[in-house]
Order: sequence, then C-alpha cells, then structure tokens
Amino acid sequence: MKDYMPEFLSGIREDTKMKIELHQIPIRELVNGYTNSQEEGVRGYGGKLDIRPKYQREFVYKEQQRDAVITSVRNRFPLNVMYWVKNGGNYEVLDGQQRTISICEYVANKFSVADKRFDNLTGDQQEPILDYELMVYFCEGTDSEKLAWFEIVNIAGAVLTKQELRNAVYTGEWLTDAKGYFSRTGCIAHQISVSYVNGAPIRQELLETAIAWINNGKIEEYMSVHQHDKDANELWQYFQNVITWVKEVFQVYRKEMKGLNWGGFYNCYKNDSFDTDKLEERIKTLMSDRDVNKKSGVYEYVLTGDERCLNIRNFDNNDKREVYERQNGVCPHCKQSFAIDKMEGDHITPWSQGGKTVTENCQMLCKDCNRRKAGN
Repeated sequence: MKDYMPEFLSGIREDTKMKIELHQIPIRELVNGYTNSQEEGVRGYGGKLDIRPKYQREFVYKEQQRDAVITSVRNRFPLNVMYWVKNGGNYEVLDGQQRTISICEYVANKFSVADKRFDNLTGDQQEPILDYELMVYFCEGTDSEKLAWFEIVNIAGAVLTKQELRNAVYTGEWLTDAKGYFSRTGCIAHQISVSYVNGAPIRQELLETAIAWINNGKIEEYMSVHQHDKDANELWQYFQNVITWVKEVFQVYRKEMKGLNWGGFYNCYKNDSFDTDKLEERIKTLMSDRDVNKKSGVYEYVLTGDERCLNIRNFDNNDKREVYERQNGVCPHCKQSFAIDKMEGDHITPWSQGGKTVTENCQMLCKDCNRRKAGN
C-alpha cells in the first residue's frame, strides 16, 4: 500500500527514515490468538502483535469508554486511526491500546454491552463485527524514533501522565519488575498502602510516589541510574519500610493520614525514637483543637514542630472589630491611632503557649508592631 504521512507527523520525516503505511485490519484478524495474562503478556493478530509494550500504559478505560468502542463498531461508526510499530515480522501497538483491548476483550466474552456478550449475538450479528476494518498505520524506524512518535501521537490524542511518559523513556528489566509491584490493579504495593497513599496504580501514580520518596523527588535521576538493573528490589524494600514505619510510629489510623509525604518523613526521622503513647495523646489533643484548621498537618507538626503545618485559625472580622472598638483604634504597643484596615489581630498569648483564638486573647496591633512581635 502507498506510503502516507499523517499531517501532524509530517515534520519528523525530514530528519528520519521513518516509513508509514496505511492498512485496513479486520477485527477477526486482530483478535486471532488473543491472550491477556501476566505470563504471556497481551498479544493478538496471530500472536504477532504486542498490544501492551513496556512503554505503554495499563488499561485505563472506564466501562462507559470501553462500551462506546464496541457500540461504535456494532453501528459501523469509524474509530480513530491506530498506530503499530513494525519490528521485522512482528508489531507493537504505538497508539490505540485502549481501543484494541476493549475490542479483544469483548470478542473474548469478558464483558457485555447492552446486556449482551459477544457469544449472545447471533451469527449474522457477530460477522459484521468481525469484518469491521480498523484503520492502522504500520510504522518502521529505530527505537529512538519509536519513542519520539509515541510521545507525539499521545500529545495529539489522550494526555499521558508524567510517569507514563517517563516509563516510555526508561523502559527495561527494572521498569518491568517495578510495574509488577506498583502498577497492576490489586498489586501488592497498593494492598499494603491504600490507606496511606493516594493515586491509581494503573496510571503509574503509586510508582511515581515510591520513586519520589526514595530519591527526594528526583524521579528521572533515579530511573536513569537504575534503568538497566535486573530488578526493582531496592525500591520495593524501601516502600515496605516506609509503610511499616508509619504503622509503628502512628498506631491509631485516621483518614487525615492518607496522601501525606510519608517517604519524606521516613527519610528524616526513621532513626528517631518515639513514645508512641505520648505521640498519640498529642495528636488526639491537636485533632480536637478548634484552632487547628489543617488536621492533616498534625502529623507533620508533631514531627517537625513547624506551626505553619496547622494553619492556625485567625481572628475573624467580627472578632477584630470588637477588639478594635474596645481599644478605640489605638495600638497598645506604639500607642498610635490607626484605621482598622491598618491593624491586624494578634494572639496575646501565642497558640503554642496555650492561647486560644477568642476575643479575650486578641489585641489589634498596627502592622509594623505585629511584624516586630512576630520576628521576636
């Protein structure tokens, strides 16, 4: 078939020997020999098509998106073009993995659409689906060109997460092993950390968090150093250590613990000794303190002592007006008179010393005096 260059890729051809050909692939050929397993991977097209190469994301379509693909096929509506990379006599899906898996899983009777699985359809209903032709560009080029196309194609289509793009660059045995721990639905890392860590494994958010923790946010640096390692044991052991440390130090779980920078806390305080009973009493007191606006900051505060983590409640406008009138607009420090908008509410006894955010503990200071007091 004649070479054809999609418009948004035309700028690349000047610098490469990239070859792109448009083919029409019937679904019956796509689903021939379809497998989807941890051992054999995800393959189709008579076993010649690697549907989920190492640089590809996991299956992330929601039920509605998946069903829409099948509905489009059944109604003979056109699907967006797909891209396969040709490697000798085999192929890799460059773009279109989500649609491809949706189609293959449906024909394999793994889900139903409109209460009908594929095997519930009559023969005359199945045949048009199997005969449906997908528009696929076959691409040939070097590995570096393949990764460049992958990023460009996905910029033109669905947006990848930053970690999915990193995976495309740092593919290898280390990444494959790491994804086994951190990137599968129901993976072991998610099982032990679901109460403490935000993010979906299949969107690589759990893997991203683990790497950020172990290397203080320098994700690309860590992946570059370890790209050619045989396994990801170091990362997996570290992650287990973090979660174990959290559970040992903070023995009473609260929902505010989810999503905190536990790796950062572990890196700084893993060698410190804690009286867990006293720590819990302190946390309990802070959680019930109405002046503490940011309850999730309690855990960082008990470790660091940084009061800014708590977002201590300020005096509201009614409090400040009441105190301003009581002071007749005079700053008690410099004895000068000011308009209310030139003054600020201040805790007479600081919160850290037991002072509460109540009018009895409030004084209106001019902005200069309040700054000087805060600096002392």
